[in-house]
Amino acid sequence: MYIIQHRGLFFWITGLILAGAVGALIAWGLPLGIDFTGGSLLQVGYANTVPPLSTIQDQVSTANVGAASVRASGAKAVSIRTRTLTPAEHDAILAAVSKSASTTELAYTSVGPALGSQFTNKALWAIFAVVLVIVCYIAFAFRKVSRPVPSWGYGLTVVAMLAIDLIVPAGFYAALCRFTGAQVDSLFIVAMLALLGYVVNDIIVIFDRIREHLVRNERMNLKESFEETIGKSIDETMTRSINTALTVVLALLALIYFGASATRDFALVMLVGVAIGTFSSICRSAPLLIPIAHWFAKK
Repeated sequence: MYIIQHRGLFFWITGLILAGAVGALIAWGLPLGIDFTGGSLLQVGYANTVPPLSTIQDQVSTANVGAASVRASGAKAVSIRTRTLTPAEHDAILAAVSKSASTTELAYTSVGPALGSQFTNKALWAIFAVVLVIVCYIAFAFRKVSRPVPSWGYGLTVVAMLAIDLIVPAGFYAALCRFTGAQVDSLFIVAMLALLGYVVNDIIVIFDRIREHLVRNERMNLKESFEETIGKSIDETMTRSINTALTVVLALLALIYFGASATRDFALVMLVGVAIGTFSSICRSAPLLIPIAHWFAKK
């Protein structure tokens, strides 16, 4: 019952975190990578010391490929982002950066603008479809529980929580992009979809326990307040939620520290999302049903 009694504090914490995330998104935005905008990404490794980025930038400019972005990628590698390159232009860049140092091409990706636009549309439709299925499922699962919150009210509550749980890691990633030069790629979308599934599972566990208690109370004619039902449901599922989150966090930490650099940003986004999602399911989602129930009672 501690969480229920102090739900106002947790709502304020949520507001502050959400304000910070929205502020980061407005101030810095989410820079789209070549998966969405089209272009070429070339990763070059150096056998010895990496030259200054300004020097590499000057070398790339001699290849006459237009605007190019050169950023560090690990201890002895750089990433070069340009418009979509022809094979000849690709070879020209490699020749330019290899004039004064021994280099190795680590990876090369090229995506056309049309394919990038198609990928963007599919990513947005995928997120929309997942959210729609979640609302329909919850409304169906709670169809026999209409008091004090109607079945569709649970679904809309979950969607509102999911929106917050996606905005916060997105805001974190906007800050990460601002200070590290990262960009939104397909792995970021995968992380968002994975978080949708993880967070909704965590929330549904608590909501389903609330549903079980409401059905039992009505069947046995037990006089229990809605606040007591929610508090009891949170207490019964809290340990399970925290233990699940800890196991996922340990796996993500291992991926961050020992995994490849290509998946590090993905793991960081997932780590922030799992943390905020666990906080959401325990301290925000279920307690939010109380003011919603009061609002419906007044109506």
